[in-house]
Amino acid sequence: MATQATQEIDTDAAFREEAKAFLAEHFPPELKGKSNALASVEGPTAETPAQKSWREAVGSRGWGTPTWPKEYGGGGLTRKQARILDEEMARAGAFNPIGGMGVMMFGPTLLEYGSEAQKAEHIPPICRGEIRWCQGYSEPNAGSDLANLQAMAEDRGDHYLVNGQKTWTSGGQWADKCFAIVRTDRSDKHKGISFLLIDMDAPGVEVRPIRMISGASPFCETFFTDVKVPKANLVGEEGQGWTIGKRLLQHERTNLSGGGSLARLMGASLSEMARKTGEVDATGALANKVLRDRIADFDIRWSAFLLTARRAMEESKAAGGVSEISSVLKKLGTRLGQERSELLIEIRGLQGLGWEGDGFEGPELEAVRGWLFGKATTIYGGSTEIQNNIIAKRVLGMLDHQ
Repeated sequence: MATQATQEIDTDAAFREEAKAFLAEHFPPELKGKSNALASVEGPTAETPAQKSWREAVGSRGWGTPTWPKEYGGGGLTRKQARILDEEMARAGAFNPIGGMGVMMFGPTLLEYGSEAQKAEHIPPICRGEIRWCQGYSEPNAGSDLANLQAMAEDRGDHYLVNGQKTWTSGGQWADKCFAIVRTDRSDKHKGISFLLIDMDAPGVEVRPIRMISGASPFCETFFTDVKVPKANLVGEEGQGWTIGKRLLQHERTNLSGGGSLARLMGASLSEMARKTGEVDATGALANKVLRDRIADFDIRWSAFLLTARRAMEESKAAGGVSEISSVLKKLGTRLGQERSELLIEIRGLQGLGWEGDGFEGPELEAVRGWLFGKATTIYGGSTEIQNNIIAKRVLGMLDHQ
């Protein structure tokens, strides 16, 4: 055992040196401290030469999806090696240039339920950051009661003919493809749902962007009118869509919580920002004692949550993947994210209330828009009320469930 442990330590140390060397060689200095703009909800940004070279370098190693199987273009790394890579990227001020719904939601689900042909076709472009996916789930009358969806895929022999509407299609106006749950049988609410892959440039697909209170239009209404979808684009079997769709939502909720993308969005600590913008006493501490206590309380709870989220995710992965614990993480993590945004506005004072104009700096305006956008996090991906139901039924076993 000691020999094996020593070998693992040596292997991890060697990988850390490999990651450092890779970053020194390939990460463009001008991108230091920036983030993955191409995966932003604000839409795609034309790649600069530096962004393109960084994406291609990471994609060629599969390190944008570090733990995915190497045979499909992933990194094939252990979870520990993936954490080492994250640590070294953070030290270098670097970021993962590959992301979006393909990485966060669809890819992990396809790896579990897709055919070999589907995985070979769709996973490698996701790993290289060459394709953008969107989600076709919610409908005007199928939000919290998602299984009430009515978009219909009619069997026409070698293809399906899809008609219906989806809404809140994040990034739909920029996406190449859509993973959607549609109805293939009207006689059964849950077993009549199937999981289809739809080309967004197919004839009959129309998107209409929806403008938010923040001024951005990150999602759309999406209409399907006699859209032909090849049978090869059916994931799993007909009628298995509800099972596959729920699994995908577990991946989404894990990434929306502090166990995933939210943790990476947090950035600098609130106490550091407060000392930069507010008055400090002779010891360098924030002079406003009430605000100081509130920030300290938040930082303690946030740190405890991150540790709990990491442990829960490791346990879920060891057991074979994500689980219903993702609902707990989503509920708590998104609420903490909203709380942080509110504290950030308060820390900045009047400078935290700007919308436009020369009197405000870019980070100040971004904070306001982030605060407004964050109000949606406890709604999309399954509202807090839905998460409470899932926790009650499937985690606590309080009620019989579907």
